[in-house]
Amino acid sequence: MLELAEALLERLDRGESVAVATVTRINGSAPRTLGTAMAVDARGSVIGSISGGCVEGAVYEACQEVLESGVAVTHEFGYSDDDAFAVGLACGGRIEVIVQRLGPAGDGGVTGVTVGVTSGAGGAEAAALHAELEAAAAGQTAGVVLVTGGRALGTVLAGGSELAAVPGLSADSARRLLAELAARIGAGRPGLAVVDCEDGPIEALFVVASVKPRMIVFGAVDFSAALANAAVLLGYRVTICDARPVFATAERFPAADEVIVEWPADYLARTDTDSRTAVVVLTHDDKFDIPLLQVALGLPLAYVGAMGSRRTHDRRLDALTELVPRDSLARLHSPIGLDIGASTPEETAVSILAEIVAVRNAGSGSHLRTLSGPIHRSAPTHAATGISRSKDVRV
Repeated sequence: MLELAEALLERLDRGESVAVATVTRINGSAPRTLGTAMAVDARGSVIGSISGGCVEGAVYEACQEVLESGVAVTHEFGYSDDDAFAVGLACGGRIEVIVQRLGPAGDGGVTGVTVGVTSGAGGAEAAALHAELEAAAAGQTAGVVLVTGGRALGTVLAGGSELAAVPGLSADSARRLLAELAARIGAGRPGLAVVDCEDGPIEALFVVASVKPRMIVFGAVDFSAALANAAVLLGYRVTICDARPVFATAERFPAADEVIVEWPADYLARTDTDSRTAVVVLTHDDKFDIPLLQVALGLPLAYVGAMGSRRTHDRRLDALTELVPRDSLARLHSPIGLDIGASTPEETAVSILAEIVAVRNAGSGSHLRTLSGPIHRSAPTHAATGISRSKDVRV
């Protein structure tokens, strides 16, 4: 739902209703992740996709029915040996989808959305959900709870409101679900969980949108421009940094969110980074690279890579061995990228990003045709989307 925030707000603020289908369970292989959403508005327009095309037709029909009835429903899609021609996923997995209607606020008088499976939700809850959608649309941290079972099936909760009555939930249960949501937002940990509540165990999907992860590219070169263009498509907030003002200009890097003129090691030491940040060093100049990599390898970053020939790499290692512990030095990806025969800046950008994605998701980088087992494996939380394929847990 949060991934569609901008489009949903546009329609809801016009006073239109929208049916939202959300993937709440995945068994086996599936083309999209837990929490992925697709919506259909009152004019029949489709927003987003939940399966890459496998079951969109059936989900579209379900959304139209829910737009009419206002009652949340659950559907499961997937082939079986007994029903090979049923609507299902060509990849062989099974997904569960909840469809519910979001519409203009009712008696609460708040422009935005109505929470829950009936039309009587209060204005405070509607305003809270509206605020979370606005935050997600602005690229800020946000989160919602979607109840996936029981009397409150399809109920959506968002933080920041005073909950007195929620359809199918006691106020205490709603507070416990929101407390769990707050913890998951803080940890950037979405997923499906069972929460012990006053009403009994409640299964819910916690959808969390995080701020964009950073990619800091050092070196104002043509390879950096190509990498910035591609990284933005993967949801990164890109910074270009170079000590040379004649090269580090916003005009040369229009896709970058910011261009910094500063000594690389000094900038990295003072700027905000976290465990999702990727640092890419494209200067291949020792006076920049050695102090910069010394700082980078001392930080808990998601990825540190450096461009250069094997001779350059060996020279770097010799210099860094005296400055960086052996286990930290092992985190350096150099020469940078995966072997795809890249030569142009654009091809090199693909090579670098492929390695970053592989590292982030613990992928092998091998040809899929040489591997066995499921293509879509359980993986850590995705940095750009904030969605994970977590299993059920009790909290």
